[in-house]
Amino acid sequence: MPEPRLAGPVRIVGAGLLGASIGLALRECGVDVALDDVSPSALELAVDYGAGRPGRPGELPELVVVCVPPDVVARVVAAELRAHPQALVTDVASVKVAPLEELRALGVDLSRYIGSHPMAGRERGGAISARADLFIGRPWVIAGHRDISYRRAAPVEQLALDLGALPIEMSAEDHDRNVALVSHAPQVVASLLARRLGGAGDSAVSLAGQGLRDTTRIASSDPELWVQILGANAGPVAEILRAFRDDLDAIVWALDNPTATGSRRAIAESLAGGNAGVARLPGKHGQASHFSQIVVKVDDTPGELARLLTEIGQAGVNMEDLRLEHSPGAQIGLAEISVLPEVEERLSTELAARGWKIAGAFA
Repeated sequence: MPEPRLAGPVRIVGAGLLGASIGLALRECGVDVALDDVSPSALELAVDYGAGRPGRPGELPELVVVCVPPDVVARVVAAELRAHPQALVTDVASVKVAPLEELRALGVDLSRYIGSHPMAGRERGGAISARADLFIGRPWVIAGHRDISYRRAAPVEQLALDLGALPIEMSAEDHDRNVALVSHAPQVVASLLARRLGGAGDSAVSLAGQGLRDTTRIASSDPELWVQILGANAGPVAEILRAFRDDLDAIVWALDNPTATGSRRAIAESLAGGNAGVARLPGKHGQASHFSQIVVKVDDTPGELARLLTEIGQAGVNMEDLRLEHSPGAQIGLAEISVLPEVEERLSTELAARGWKIAGAFA
């Protein structure tokens, strides 16, 4: 086990998904973790899952990580700064401007506070959904400000590195504008799309494939939490949604007037713009890479998917991503394997030789 960068103890306030996941990951590194939560049952559950131990009075943590809902972040951070005058305090809320402004208004010592945000999560919350590997390869934003030095903020970078994340520095303002585009507006769009399913008939829902599941996956997230997030980052999110509304209006006009001059071009250019946007998304480990996909038919029997993954490894190919599609009632599934383009043909040939049926290979 590599030597952890953080000496500990690390105090984690809030034993939900993120707090418990941070605790699990630090414990795997050998770091002492003290947990606290306003809910005794949530605290006991996180302790039972091995995310840390209950905090004790008089402890002197090097770092305090606040993992509470956005509307109470500033209040909890202020309390932790008062209670632990030697510690650096960070929070992992998905908005950064509002807590910083509220803390300034409270007049607290900002030389020991720096906001941060791991770009990782799950649709389900609570310690029961926590994972020690949740942050591996994921960006972890560190939102510096004028009242704290880079050296004083170092423990947050060490935290991110110990958890396998990729530290990224940006201002609180830039963070909130950026996550409005890549996280907050997509949540709204996914939820509104999924809402259309509420009134759909069973016959329509039974036809749903992987495309709909992909685009609505995050719609199962906690509405109460998202009300807080969207309220705290309302301006940047509204700006993006207004532009999205304009794009939708252009498509609706073209569909209402399918024979009008320029309508087909408007649809084509909108879809092509989507192609260009997807091409900008980073690949694994934040590298901008274009991968090729190989689709393999997998029998719906125990052990078949594990055998496929094992044989991909035996072929000496590094799998960059994996997506599974399985329609209800079907006796097969489709595994879409993403690999570097230069190994696509070799892997297809190798898998076919081992008896796998290749449903398609495309870049």
